[in-house]
This record gives sequence, structure tokens and C-alpha cells, in this order.
Amino acid sequence: MSLADRRGGIVGNVAELETRRARGKALRQQVPRREHEAIGKIHRDPIKLLEAGSHGRVGRLIPLRYGRMIASPFAFYRGSAIIQAHDLSGTVNSGLTMQICGDCHLANFGGFATPERALLFDLNDFDETSPGPWEWDLKRLAASFVVGARHLRHSAATADNFVYELVNSYRDRMAVYAEMGILETWYDRITFDRMLAEATNPIAQKRIRRAMEQAATRTHESLLPKLTEREGDKWRILDAPPAVFHVRGKQTLFDARDDWMRTSKPEEIVAKCFKEYLSTLAQDRRLLLSHFKSQDIAFKVVGVGSVGTRCLIQLLIDSHGKPLFLQIKEATRSVVARYFKTPPVAHEGRRVVEGQRLMQAASDLFLGWTKGPFGRHFYLRQLRDMKFSADVELMDAEVLTGYARLCGRVLARAHAKGSGLAAEVSGYLGASDRMAEALIAYSNAYADQVERDYEIFVAACRSGRLEARTDADLAADFRV
Repeated sequence: MSLADRRGGIVGNVAELETRRARGKALRQQVPRREHEAIGKIHRDPIKLLEAGSHGRVGRLIPLRYGRMIASPFAFYRGSAIIQAHDLSGTVNSGLTMQICGDCHLANFGGFATPERALLFDLNDFDETSPGPWEWDLKRLAASFVVGARHLRHSAATADNFVYELVNSYRDRMAVYAEMGILETWYDRITFDRMLAEATNPIAQKRIRRAMEQAATRTHESLLPKLTEREGDKWRILDAPPAVFHVRGKQTLFDARDDWMRTSKPEEIVAKCFKEYLSTLAQDRRLLLSHFKSQDIAFKVVGVGSVGTRCLIQLLIDSHGKPLFLQIKEATRSVVARYFKTPPVAHEGRRVVEGQRLMQAASDLFLGWTKGPFGRHFYLRQLRDMKFSADVELMDAEVLTGYARLCGRVLARAHAKGSGLAAEVSGYLGASDRMAEALIAYSNAYADQVERDYEIFVAACRSGRLEARTDADLAADFRV
């Protein structure tokens, strides 16, 4: 290729980039950035929405879901993605639709190991992933920082600064991705080594090193003695209700009328589901899993928003006695899909897996999906493999500000990777603080709404309309 041809190609690429940015900027004429201050459809009964989200869950665990949510407005916010999705459906959006997380709040980011054993920081919960407006993720994340800041008793000015830094970090990183080739964007990873090299605050450096040390201890082998015991030539998962129990055991929280309790050949059903799961994996993963033998399977309650959905853990052991824990998690209809028109989904577990693969820099080695008995959809991944979440309650304002910037950066990478629309989003955002100002206003107004909804929720629990029970309260039912 001649020098003239190369120069022509560069000029052409620059022109195309500017055209795409201009396309995004033009969308401001239809939806000015200031309109993102609106919080949407709030004239609704939040309790009815929570009840709709609880439909189909294990009945005796629904009170535990509410018991975890009643701890604070922030815990309530974490467990009520359906309410915000409903409210956001009444707001304007830029018209740029892409794969989004759907439940993007500050506690849904964390660290995990790639198959190559690099430690990444990324989004780590995709139960609600779906095509949707990119603003929905950014708004839920921004509001979570204000709700969280109030929970941690930071000042209003500090909370505003969290949102300011978050949104502008997202804006700045999206501008960088706009100029990168799509392959470069797919290869980009935010590793802990990279974070450590870039950190200038000694406290932040110390926290990153400590996180890396903690992650190294969170392995399948370290989990084995905590969750299991040896019975003859097999390992058995220990019952510790309400957190862990065998579905058909003496300490089950399943009602006798539940369809899972009425299956005649549960072992055959499990084997069939596992076989279907294997068919969703690449050949090398299937071969790897062939070296393991299943030992036991039990129910394990997780998170806040997921409590009551059917979540299991399966223990497998290789020929050297080394463990592998898989998590089998029910996937139901995304809250985004309930309130934003998207193409129909044939398998909700596959939706989660494919959305996660699109948005994460690297995904779990054993990520796959299957269908359970009676038509429920599930996805599988490792239960524990150097995975952890940041403990924001231990962060001071300075560290939490840095965390907000990091979350904005991660979300920009996930959106750019999954959509290829970085230039258009960057054009819409521009280079000013206008979007940050709009989302500061949105986040404060929505945090006020969350507090109002929380009070309604607490009143519903006190009146008996909803039943809420804590982990300790439910565990007491099983004490002798």
C-alpha cells in the first residue's frame, strides 16, 4: 500500500468516526441531556411490583428476601430492580439500544479470575441482562451511589461528587473507546495489576493489594472443609438452613406441594439437566469436566434480589480428590424485558450467559445453561474462583470516589464491547459536564423516591401485608 493510500485510509477512518459522533450528538436534538433528570413513572404501588418479582419463588424463602431488604434503604434498593425498571420505562432515552446489565448498582462489581488466572475487576451479576437503553445502567448505578452515600452518612455534597466522578469517568472512557478498534476494545481488561500500577493513593494501593491477597484464598479447596464433610467414599454438602439445605432433606425449606418435591426420579433428572448443560459448552470444557465425578447437590440461598429463586450448588471431585463447586442458578424474565420492548427470549439461562459473555472482559470457564424439571431455565458457573465483591461500607469518601470512577470506567468498557456504539454514545455525551449534572439531579430525586418506597415497604411488613424474616430468625426454626 502506498503512503497516499495509507493517508487516505486514515483520513477516511477519522471522517467515519466523526460522522458516528455527529450521529450521536444529533440525538440530543430529540432527547436533550437535561431531560435525563426525570425519574419516570412513580405513581405505582411498589409492593405490587415486589410481589410480581417474587412470583414463582420458593414460598418459604420470600420472607427471607424481604427480611434482607428491610435492613436499610440501600438493601431495599439492591433487591428492587423491578421497581426502577418500571419507573425508567416512563423516561426518555437516547435511542441507542445495546446489551445492558439491567441491575447495575455499586455492589454488582467485583473481582474474579480469568481462565488464564489473571485477576480482573468487572461487572459480576447479569441475571437481568437484556437489550435496553444504555442510560438505564448508568442511572441505576448513579442512584446507587447516592442511596449508598446516605446509608454511609456521607454529606449531600460528597454524594453529588460520587455521581459527578462516576458519570464523567464513563464519559471519558467512552471517548477513548470511540477511537479504539473494536478488537482492541474486546481485548481491553481492567486487571488488578493494572489498577495497582495506576493507583497513586497509598490507601487505595493497600486496598488493592489486600484484595489480591484475599482473592488468592477464595478457592474451591478452601471452600471444601467449610461446606462439606466426608461420608465414606463420598463428600456431602452440610445443611445450614436457611442458607444451605438439601431440597429433599429433613431441613428443607420446600413445601411438600412443590413440584420439585413430587418428582419420582430426581437423580435421573439431575443427570439429564447436566447432560444438557454440557452440550452448551465448548468441547475442551466438556472434556475437562469429564475428569470430575458428582458428589452432592444442595440448595444455596444467595444475594438479596435473588433470594427465593432456585439456586443450587453442585460438588464435583476429580481423581486427585480436588473439588469443583458449580452454582446452578435459576434465570427468570429480565426486569428490563418486562418494561422495554425486546425480541422474545427462548431460554432465559442462555440470555444470561450470552449477555455476560458480551459485556464481561472474560467470562467463567464453565458458564453454560440448561433447562430444569417443569420447564424452568438455569445457568451454571463456578461458585467460587477468586471471586469477591468490594466492601463499600469500609471505604472512606476518598476511596469511594475512586471506586465510583472505576465503576464508570468498567461500565463504559462493558457497553462499548457489547455494542460497538462507543462513538455514538460518546457523541451524545459530549465533552461537558451536562450529563453528570443531569444524573446528579436524577440520582438525588430517585434516592428520595427509594426512601419513600422503603417506608411503604416497611409499613407493609409491619402490617402483615408482607412477611419479613431475618436469616437468624429463620435459622432458629431448625435449632434443637
